[in-house]
Amino acid sequence: MKSTFSRMIAFVLCLVLSLSVAVFALAESAAPAAGAADAAAATAEQQPVSTVAALIGTFLPMVLIVVVFYFFLIRPQRKKDKKVKEMLAALKVGDRVCTIGGMYGTITNIRDENTVTLALGPQEVPVVFARWAIRSVEDISVENESEVLA
Repeated sequence: MKSTFSRMIAFVLCLVLSLSVAVFALAESAAPAAGAADAAAATAEQQPVSTVAALIGTFLPMVLIVVVFYFFLIRPQRKKDKKVKEMLAALKVGDRVCTIGGMYGTITNIRDENTVTLALGPQEVPVVFARWAIRSVEDISVENESEVLA
């Protein structure tokens, strides 16, 4: 729910920024479209736009898009990656885990910093996995056809 809400806000902000850029471009293109006499009179009456204001008007939407992407895409992904890294570092013998392939097992041995050995099924078949292939540590045992696997 929170992810969907964040994506909707990001979409709306990007849409508003895109519309502001389009309106700015239309306003600039409409001024030269007037007649030559009108344009000469308009330039005499109007003050010239400073280059700083023009640069801010050009780059502000891009900066806002980068900020939106950072807060709605990059930062949450970094938080998620940090949680996964902490979970993998805290693995210990006896933990019940689920792999990215959907296999449930119990850690029987941690060989080195990159591999773990899991006991799978009722026969406790030893299988070696890469540590990064562990999806989650399970708190409850998993049942399969009224048979407890843990």
